[in-house]
Amino acid sequence: MRTAFIEELCDLAEQEERIWLLCGDLGYSVLERFRDRFPNRYVNVGVAEQNMTGMAAGLAMCGKIVFTYSIANFPVLRCLEQIRNDVCYHRANVKIVAVGGGLAYGAQGYTHHGVEDLAVMRVLPEMTVIAPGDPIETRLATRAIVRHEGPCYLRLGKAGEPTVHLAEPNFEIGKAIKLREGNHITLISIGGMLATVVKAAERLAEDDIQARVLSMHTLTPLDREAVLAAATETGGIITVEEHGVGGLASAVAEVLAAEGCTVPFRALHLPRKPASHAGSQEALRGVHGLSVEGIMTAAKAILG
Repeated sequence: MRTAFIEELCDLAEQEERIWLLCGDLGYSVLERFRDRFPNRYVNVGVAEQNMTGMAAGLAMCGKIVFTYSIANFPVLRCLEQIRNDVCYHRANVKIVAVGGGLAYGAQGYTHHGVEDLAVMRVLPEMTVIAPGDPIETRLATRAIVRHEGPCYLRLGKAGEPTVHLAEPNFEIGKAIKLREGNHITLISIGGMLATVVKAAERLAEDDIQARVLSMHTLTPLDREAVLAAATETGGIITVEEHGVGGLASAVAEVLAAEGCTVPFRALHLPRKPASHAGSQEALRGVHGLSVEGIMTAAKAILG
């Protein structure tokens, strides 16, 4: 995903001179292509995320479209006050990019596990929160947030995420993408879990269970219509996210509760308790049921 992002950003920067990129002394082997092509619009701020966010807000107030880039928690949790007060309060045109969301940096342990970011960012005023499901969605999301006026958060995987879409889908902020039709159950995915969710739906089909698959790439604003359609047209809803409490599951549950929906609902996410060990992303996902088998088990439990 990060490669798709930087390639698309470079193409957009050729057309839009207002685009700037700020980083916190990382991104080597990825960001150089932007730095070399647009040296006057690239700043390595150093390991100073609070300063990076303040500089981005200032540039945005001068009419620039500013991207900040760092890994996992660093562009969010280290500088949350600056995001809240400098960016959101002024509705500044700052696009915060976190690479390695979820458990992508699993081997580095909990300090590098981005598992609270969606919950934190979705409650901030004026903030649009996007977590694309594959490299194609990443390119489309990058284009969309450049056009969007105001603060945005873009959560990416680390590298190597498979391409799920066979063709470029229609991408609109706040509108889910339907990858599979189905009337038995709905699987709602956000971010890098999309490939796993699609595989689970394919496996369920072998057991004559037709699962609708939604890529809910935008968390805020959430596609309420897609959620309510799933609640009335299918026999249950399962949300799947590489994140802790407060993210996609909470957002979907809020919609269902507000509308009085009684559809069976199951949330697959990470527990509130931090992981006490490090490991590969795949292994850590499996521990918490974020696997093809875990999704299938949850679906069959709902359907009896």
